[in-house]
Amino acid sequence: MADDPVLVDIDARGVATVTLNRPEVNNAYDGAMIEALLGGITRLSSDDKVRLIVLRGAGKHFQAGADLKWLAEVSAQSEEENLEVSRRTETVVRLLDTCPKPTMAVVQGFCVGGATGVIAACDVVVAAADATFAVSEVRWGLIPHPILPQLIAAMGARNVRRYALTAERFSAEQANIMGLVHEVALGLQLERTAQRTIDALLRNGPDAVAQTKAKILELAETGIDEATAEELARLHAEKRQSDEATEGLSAFREKRNPAWFKE
Repeated sequence: MADDPVLVDIDARGVATVTLNRPEVNNAYDGAMIEALLGGITRLSSDDKVRLIVLRGAGKHFQAGADLKWLAEVSAQSEEENLEVSRRTETVVRLLDTCPKPTMAVVQGFCVGGATGVIAACDVVVAAADATFAVSEVRWGLIPHPILPQLIAAMGARNVRRYALTAERFSAEQANIMGLVHEVALGLQLERTAQRTIDALLRNGPDAVAQTKAKILELAETGIDEATAEELARLHAEKRQSDEATEGLSAFREKRNPAWFKE
C-alpha cells in the first residue's frame, strides 16, 4: 500500500528496493516502521529470487532518525515495553549487518541518528553530494548504543568519538573520508552511480557473494553476540526513561534549549 511505512518492490533481476515511506516527517522511524523493516528484511534475506537489497528514502530525505514525538510516547510506557522497542531497534540494524544478501543504501538529504547506523550496516553506500549526516542522540539526552557497533566498524572509533559525542552535522564529503559513505555523487549522477553499483553486484555469483560477506564479518570480528545485543538494548531503553532524556524530548517539543545548555 502506498501509505505503508515501508515499501518493498522486487524487480525482474532480483533487486529488492526497500523504501522508507514517511516523507511527511522526513522518514523518521517509529514502531510501525521498525516492525515493517524487521519483517521485510527477514523475508528478503531468505528469498531465493532476491539478489540484493537497496534501501532508499521517499521524498527529500533518506531518514531523519527517530520520530521524537513517538520516543516521548514510548518513554512513558512500562520498562519492559521500552526494552522491547530497543531490542527490536537493535535487531533491525544487526539483521541488515549480517544479511546474506548484499545491501546498499542510496542517501539523499538528511541521514540522522539511527539512519547512520542503518547505512553503516549496509555493504555499499552512495550519497548525494549535498546529503547531511549526524549521530544526534545525545542532543536529546538519549544514547546511540544499538548502532555503535556498526558505526565503529564503518567510521572507526576515533571518528565516532567525535561525532557521537558532539552530535555535529557532517557533510557527505566528510562521511566519505571517514568511510561511512563509499561514493559521493552530484545531482543526477547519484542514480547513475547507484545503478552502476547494482550492475556490478548482479554480475557476481550469489553464493560466492554471500560466503565472502560472511567471512569478511567473521575475520573483522564485528559480530555482536546475543548477550552484548541485550546489554546494548537494555542501556538504550533505560536512558530513554531517564530524567535527562525526558528533559531533552520536552525541549524538542517545546522548541527550547534543554536545561543543561547555558548560553
